[in-house]
Amino acid sequence: MPFANFKIPADTLNDEQKKEIVERTTDLYADLYGERARATTVVLVDEVVDGGWGVAGNVLTAAMLNGGS
Repeated sequence: MPFANFKIPADTLNDEQKKEIVERTTDLYADLYGERARATTVVLVDEVVDGGWGVAGNVLTAAMLNGGS
């Protein structure tokens, strides 16, 4: 069973964009493993709360990534 888990900052993608992640990831696995993989591919899109993630030991917020402080 192919499995993909995307972690994204909360409220940065709308429902249509998350749907696109699921569809395109499923298509990718089907391209790689054949159509038999489509029916069992699992894709999770987890939204991480603002400030609940970091890079290089620094907690980040959406405002920081968008050029704020």
